[in-house]
Amino acid sequence: MTRFIEFTGGDVEAYLHAQEQKDLLRFITCGSVDDGKSTLIGRLLYEAKMLFEDQLTALEADSKKMGTQGGNLDFALLVDGLAAEREQGITIDVAYRAFTTDKRKFIVADTPGHEQYTRNMATGASTADLAIILMDARKGVLTQTRRHTFICTLLGIKHLVVAVNKMDLMDFDQAVFKRIEEDYRAFAKSIGADEITVIPVSALLGDNMITRSANMPWYHGPTLMAHLETVPVGDDLADKPFRLPVQWVNRPNQNFRGFSGTIVSGTVKPGDAVKVLPSARSSVVERVVTYDGDLDEGVAGQSLTITLKDEIDISRGDVICTANDPVEVSDQFEVEILWMSDEPMLPGRPYLFKSSTKTVPGTLEELKYKVNVNTMEHVAAKTLALNEIGVCNLELDAQIAYAPYVENRNLGSFIIIDRFSNNTVGMGLIRFALRRAANIHWQAVDVNKQARASLTGQKPAVLWFTGLSGAGKSTIANLVEKQLHAAGHMTYLLDGDNVRHGLNRDLGFSDADRVENIRRVGEVSKLMVDAGLIVLVSFISPFRSERLMARELLEDGEFIEIFVDTSLAEAEKRDVKGLYAKARRGEIKHFTGISSPYEAPEKPEIRVDTTKVTAEGAADLIVQYLKDKGRLAK
Repeated sequence: MTRFIEFTGGDVEAYLHAQEQKDLLRFITCGSVDDGKSTLIGRLLYEAKMLFEDQLTALEADSKKMGTQGGNLDFALLVDGLAAEREQGITIDVAYRAFTTDKRKFIVADTPGHEQYTRNMATGASTADLAIILMDARKGVLTQTRRHTFICTLLGIKHLVVAVNKMDLMDFDQAVFKRIEEDYRAFAKSIGADEITVIPVSALLGDNMITRSANMPWYHGPTLMAHLETVPVGDDLADKPFRLPVQWVNRPNQNFRGFSGTIVSGTVKPGDAVKVLPSARSSVVERVVTYDGDLDEGVAGQSLTITLKDEIDISRGDVICTANDPVEVSDQFEVEILWMSDEPMLPGRPYLFKSSTKTVPGTLEELKYKVNVNTMEHVAAKTLALNEIGVCNLELDAQIAYAPYVENRNLGSFIIIDRFSNNTVGMGLIRFALRRAANIHWQAVDVNKQARASLTGQKPAVLWFTGLSGAGKSTIANLVEKQLHAAGHMTYLLDGDNVRHGLNRDLGFSDADRVENIRRVGEVSKLMVDAGLIVLVSFISPFRSERLMARELLEDGEFIEIFVDTSLAEAEKRDVKGLYAKARRGEIKHFTGISSPYEAPEKPEIRVDTTKVTAEGAADLIVQYLKDKGRLAK
């Protein structure tokens, strides 16, 4: 089955040139578990004669070993490379394969069908031009079918091919196919997907894969391969305005300073006027440089370096674009989110957001709604769980150059990164910037923090007491404030219980509410520090992310984390309010240390072990720390 090509004379160069001129279609296969995605790709590779003799020999041996039904070749084995996949008969990772036919080049991503690995499927879909959505003819439209279709449309895949597979197991019944096609088209219409081709196939036997099936004379549409070879590809990116996200400032020596990256749309040539965002500085392109030499013009999809006539400050993450049609900049957006972590998305928690080549801290604000993938209903929710999709507002700590995802997939998408584990926990698409981002400006004032602090004879700071319930935080904080007040210092104590009587009375004790609780207290603390006060904050504040968020609101040295370190067993012994006993009986939900985690500080400024020092001794230690750091001038 291996394809051999015999060349004579100058035919080699002509053949290679012809191969280079073929356009490229990137597509994915997706669907539910065991719908036959890997088998379909294996069959395409086999029928396209893209297998070597040793691959065929290994496939025949493996198929016999796996006991394939009817002695047929198990084409899934060509793609399911992981041992775990072969043992379970499912696809876990995203497997990429490249092949070519006489008409076109292809890169196909075989994506997993199990709900647990939806994040992998979304990864494969993010660069695809077309999606083949498989369905088992015995099962029809499933929840995972709807989820994958919705993700494909969300990610801007315009061409959807629905392959109703395993028609051989339904005796090639036309009525079965028609029923599935009607069900699917009704769902697709509800989400605005209209460019759909539905094909009945048997990937195992090859029906309607390459040639029309004699078993289904009632089907008059294209075969799968015929459709893949003729469907229009590309978004005419070269016809759009020039955009180059800077990936690397190229400075090999003092005589050369260029800006490297991949052109995501448009073209560029020497003499073009460009603008750099978000700084809005302008210049003119001097050279378009590649490894093989300078180009007269660079086009979308090329990775290259450009040099400018002017020495202007450009960093990784900036976007160089055409001067007369630049991208916009903002730091607040309405976004769609696909959550990809076992830990839920918590509004208000700080994450890192990587868009194109730029990474910026920020937070996701309260969810507007999440999407029920079966009904497309907008459902009220506070958080997103694994594989859930929702819409919310995104607030970044700095402006970025962007384009809505529907206009530019590269500049309109981002991934969400956990700041502690560095894991990718979600992905998102920018719908539009919020108008309030351009309307809100910081109001300058004449009396600043330093002026206010000078009247008090102290350096303002936040003393952030954290620890388990019953550790002694409030007791120690109260003693510290008494000492500071007696010495004439201006202070204010924010206690967890007291704040919940007013400012945070609307919040419960779920993880999402705890995050919002600390976010509000952090912002209030920042204002009090700006007023020149020493602020004592006594909160359990169980999550490192939120304590880090509060720290980053302040200047260096102004946030002093005090870990009141008491074991859970000791805290339960001191259970004056009886809270631990109620939590053990299940009467209190989301109780820190029992049914909700406490993440101890890793490097607090002060650690107090209350089994070794009294509350009075701890207060003395903290006040002495403030004196040693020069924060108490009186």
